[in-house]
Amino acid sequence: MKHPLEDQRTTVYKVDPEHPESPSLPTLRTEEMMLNMGPQHPSTHGVLKVVLALEGERIVKAIPVLGFLHRGVEKLAEDGTYQQFIPHTDRLDYICAMYNNFAYCRAVEKLMDMKLPPRAEYLRTIVAEVQRIIGHLFWLGTQALDIGAMTVFFYTFRDREILLDFFDELCGARLTTSWYRIGGVERDFTPDLIEKLRRFVDYFPPKIDEYVTFLETNRIWLARTKGVAVISAEDAINFGLSGPTLRGSGVDYDLRKFEPYAAYGECEWSVPVGKNGDTYDRYWIRIEEMRESLKMVRQLLAKLPDGPVMASVPSVTLPPKDKVFNDLASMIQQFKLFSLGFPAPKGEIYCGTEAAKGELGFYIVSNGEGKPYRLKIRAPSFIHMGAFDYMARGYMIADIVTIFGTYDIVMGECDR
Repeated sequence: MKHPLEDQRTTVYKVDPEHPESPSLPTLRTEEMMLNMGPQHPSTHGVLKVVLALEGERIVKAIPVLGFLHRGVEKLAEDGTYQQFIPHTDRLDYICAMYNNFAYCRAVEKLMDMKLPPRAEYLRTIVAEVQRIIGHLFWLGTQALDIGAMTVFFYTFRDREILLDFFDELCGARLTTSWYRIGGVERDFTPDLIEKLRRFVDYFPPKIDEYVTFLETNRIWLARTKGVAVISAEDAINFGLSGPTLRGSGVDYDLRKFEPYAAYGECEWSVPVGKNGDTYDRYWIRIEEMRESLKMVRQLLAKLPDGPVMASVPSVTLPPKDKVFNDLASMIQQFKLFSLGFPAPKGEIYCGTEAAKGELGFYIVSNGEGKPYRLKIRAPSFIHMGAFDYMARGYMIADIVTIFGTYDIVMGECDR
């Protein structure tokens, strides 16, 4: 099937300099060139295809083609219990897996109107902010590498390794981590983990200053980020953007402040907000967010309360003890009548969480069984791709990589 842009032509007009008021006459007809960028492209950080319509090297239209990494995660949620779905969330945004766990568990807890122990809330918030730092370090290193600042990539990954080792000791995994549980967390911090975090909080601030020094004295970085992919506050809101992409356009909106949850209301911190809505402002937002995350971790560690780390939540619901099964067929039939997971009340809820990339939301419909009847994920990566064409038009082919990177997209979350 022919692409609808293939038949478009651009007419170039020439104006007589001696008679500028006279109507211009067409002198040249040029074709728009169609270029497929991806889906196997090193700078898209995943299987994304962008169909570009070009006038020379200038972008006329940029159509993202998604779905290469679709795994039917939302449908899989209907086949397991609420607890069993947690590891599936790890594979969404696999760079910030802990945030996916957090957002999903919060949604189920909201559905069940569950209250968590204070220590569990503190631990959850600390780990969420550690995950935010890991996510922003990954974004900063790869964005700098794509634009040409290779040194920053090595420095950010050096410091990211420290926190990945922390995750390894916390839950036994570095990437697809699973530590959050419905009702709390899987295990408490050890004294050694608390000490490691305190050392990192003191170690990291000068490292952020190093990244800033490298980049803000790099004229290539500045030329390729300042004034590139500008989007106004009004347009950002209309496209449904969130997170650093929205705040870079000057919109002071952060769910952690707007609707405080976990232990975010127990510490002092501020929301960085940009002015120009360009790629540079979105970079600056993420730098400042890492500084704010450090503030939160330091305060929460100092105020960490004692107590349990898990609410009283049954992992399964079993048939009544007095139920007698006459034969195997009867037993199988009877088990179908009972939920294998803890029953949730009938109803539907939406719960949004401020993840590193933006608002990560889970919409759950419950029919009273121990597993979701329906589940829908609001993935910020997917929402942000809706603005890609609008933000890319008029820029050069080389800017496509910069514009794509400014969203901090992971295709596993985008395609689901």
